[in-house]
Amino acid sequence: MSTPILATKLYVPPSRRNVIPRPRLIERLNEGLHRHLALIAAPAGFGKSTLVSAWVASCAQLDPKVRAAWLSLDESDNDPTRFWVYLVAALETVAPSIGHEILPLLQSSQPPPIESLLTALLNEITRISEHVIFILDDYHLIDAKPIDDALTFLVEHLPPHLHLVITTRQDPNLPLARLRARGQLTELRANDLRFSPSEAADFLNQGMGLSLSADDITALEERTEGWIAGLQLAALSLQGHQDVSGFIQAFAGDHRYIVDYLVEEVLDRQPESVRSFMLQTAILDRLNGSLCEAVTGQQEGIARLEALERGNYFVVPLDDRRNWYRYHHLFAQVLYAHLMAEQHDLVATLHQRASEWYEQHHYRADAIRHALAAEDFERAATLIALAVPDMRRSRQEVTLLDWLKALPNELIRAQPMLSVHYAGALLLNGDLEGVEARLRDAERWLDTMITIRASSDDLSAEEIVLDEQEFRYLSSSIAMHRAAVALTQVDVAGTMTYAQRVLDLAPEDDHLGHAAAAGLMGLAYWTSGNLEAGHQSYSDCMARLLRIGHISDAIGCAIALADIRIGQGRMREAMNTYERGLQLATQQGGSVLRGASDMHVGLSELYRERDDLNAATQHLLRSKELGEFTGLPQNLYRWRVAMARIREAQGDLDGALDLLHEAERLYKSDFFPNVRPIAALRVRIWIAQGRLGETFNWAREQGLSVDDDLSYLHEFEHITLARMLLAQAKLADRPILDAMGLLERLLHAAEEGQRTRSVIEILVLQALAYQMQGNNPAALVPLEHALLLAAPEGYVRLFVDEGAPMAILLEKAGKRGIAPNYVQQLLSSFGKTENRTLVKQALSDPLSEREIDVLRLLETDLNGPEMARELMVSLNTLRTHTKNIYSKLGVSSRQAAIHRADELHLL
Repeated sequence: MSTPILATKLYVPPSRRNVIPRPRLIERLNEGLHRHLALIAAPAGFGKSTLVSAWVASCAQLDPKVRAAWLSLDESDNDPTRFWVYLVAALETVAPSIGHEILPLLQSSQPPPIESLLTALLNEITRISEHVIFILDDYHLIDAKPIDDALTFLVEHLPPHLHLVITTRQDPNLPLARLRARGQLTELRANDLRFSPSEAADFLNQGMGLSLSADDITALEERTEGWIAGLQLAALSLQGHQDVSGFIQAFAGDHRYIVDYLVEEVLDRQPESVRSFMLQTAILDRLNGSLCEAVTGQQEGIARLEALERGNYFVVPLDDRRNWYRYHHLFAQVLYAHLMAEQHDLVATLHQRASEWYEQHHYRADAIRHALAAEDFERAATLIALAVPDMRRSRQEVTLLDWLKALPNELIRAQPMLSVHYAGALLLNGDLEGVEARLRDAERWLDTMITIRASSDDLSAEEIVLDEQEFRYLSSSIAMHRAAVALTQVDVAGTMTYAQRVLDLAPEDDHLGHAAAAGLMGLAYWTSGNLEAGHQSYSDCMARLLRIGHISDAIGCAIALADIRIGQGRMREAMNTYERGLQLATQQGGSVLRGASDMHVGLSELYRERDDLNAATQHLLRSKELGEFTGLPQNLYRWRVAMARIREAQGDLDGALDLLHEAERLYKSDFFPNVRPIAALRVRIWIAQGRLGETFNWAREQGLSVDDDLSYLHEFEHITLARMLLAQAKLADRPILDAMGLLERLLHAAEEGQRTRSVIEILVLQALAYQMQGNNPAALVPLEHALLLAAPEGYVRLFVDEGAPMAILLEKAGKRGIAPNYVQQLLSSFGKTENRTLVKQALSDPLSEREIDVLRLLETDLNGPEMARELMVSLNTLRTHTKNIYSKLGVSSRQAAIHRADELHLL
């Protein structure tokens, strides 16, 4: 695979020239084929790759349906996007039908979570008939926790016909102990890979063409401790030596010493042209005839590579046609050390030549890497600037950031667009402080240019280095990044100021610039609670994205637009928005675009509010069928939240909590305001379960109180706090004045911001609070207001979720002629979702006979001591009975208990 943004990469096993059969190791690998993972871990030069290559060849001979996919790794593969793109591309070499949908998503501007993509990949693999052995070669070069974590997920979910092999010099950061305990791991270590004396004899005399005596073989095997690379180097050095035994006795020590000693022996025996070729090409990770010619200035590069391979000089072919090779890693390291010692002044020139060759052949990543190695930073900066659009489209910000960090600061400061690109890469990595520094660099440069422009009468045209279009584009880019930073800091005014500057600077036909600025302004308005202005700006953003064909991004806008409409209490418009987004996602040439599954999740939430739990569930199932990889990554948690809400409506509160816990784990912060935190949703379930101690811990941790200044960002949490205070008042017979005062303030703020969804909920809670006080006439006033607002939009669960106390209030409202049709609809939903008897009784725990006796006395004028004497119990016992009655009836006073008992015909 090769693209302008990715380095050269080849997916074939190394050559098996002169491979000595190793049946004992082949058998162990065969025995582990049913396991998930084979780990071959040993230091360099133990023949790890060669063994695996021989093994997969033997498997293919025994069963033609066994296919091997090979991925040789290098240090640049620590970029997660690059790693997974290469992995999928390697799988395509054995199963061409795999990965067609996944590869574009990996390189998209907003890739889904890797677990979702791997799930989709595994589903595709299950549909192929071949048994696939997938080899990750040189995994020790990977030092990226996101890759380790995702690979762990892959290993633990492998289908039976996919077997993973990892070769490495050190143990990978995978759960090896767990895999070992489950019997899912085959391991080969250095002691397993060492040549036995008989294997060493076969290798030296048959493989390397020597005629050594048994004593010489034994001595050499002991000197190298069965280390294969050492044996091969020794064999090369022995060629032409008369005193074999003396040579064998001449070297000893550790592997590094042996390699240095023997490579020097090998090099000294080569003609100068060959020696120079080997040293100068040591700067290359992969060798190609044309590339080697460009780097060394010598001709017949491919012929030299073939000759080195035939001579067993640690040259490994990387494809069947032998177009690409590489040196054995140990051999390359020693060659490079000799190059630095002997031709140090030439090294930068060699890297420059390699960079130029890679650029000409459209391998931009390799061109940049060699330009940086040559310390040709001007060239590297030019190449990086050209690569930025592709790197961003393919989500390789990690690699881009590494390149930019390698450039001198003074060079970046002198190229303002590089500073802006640097700021963008840092922003995506959450380094806001670094973003500010880079933007200031660009602004200082821009200020200097403005000064030059102001004095341009004294300068020639060539000296004016910034034209009007460049000036506007740079200024606009800086403002865009500042708007984004301001939004992450909840600086609404700053976001709007900078977004407006983008709109002022961007040409009218720059739809993408206008769309981004409008989107940022929309998010700022939304964050501040000005939902209508937010909707207008975001609508403009979506319209411009559609105009330039950015359909997936436009679908993402639909989520924000629907969320805003829901906050405004306009459920029908939210439904239309989701349906339009779904049409956009499913009418693109028969394929399903990203965002489709999110549309179904949104529709599910709306159907749940209408109490159509079946339709709500079906939309979530359809979302799952489409696969989470068709959703936007920041919305992955929404599916769990939506299903949790359905479980809650069905009475499965523990199941709902489990889903919310998973949602919280998957939550990914983005620029959308988090106006319905998962933690607050969890607290509401705790309230329903009576776990008030945990709810108070939450309020304390969040620093919430009834005296807080109110804001839209924390409105949902403050409404949750009011629910908590009402529950406390109900259970502990405490005053509810704090809750009532908070609800009144919240109502005023929500009405002022035209946030009708919050208004309805607050009115419902006010009605329940008055009911708790035994003041039903007062309770019907806010309830009537809530019903009038909710009826046109079809709200149901907002009332039904309040349980039996709301059912009682609704019956009273119906008898008063308040919204009779709507009230009847709501009452019928109570009949669907709860046991009708429980609604009538309003008791989940019926009163005991003794509690009924106490309740009858509460109707009288007797005081506490008089009632205790009447019942012949202690005053403490009477108080216990009274407390239990209040709790079961959901009230907090004697008068309220009498009213509730009358309503329920308990006396």
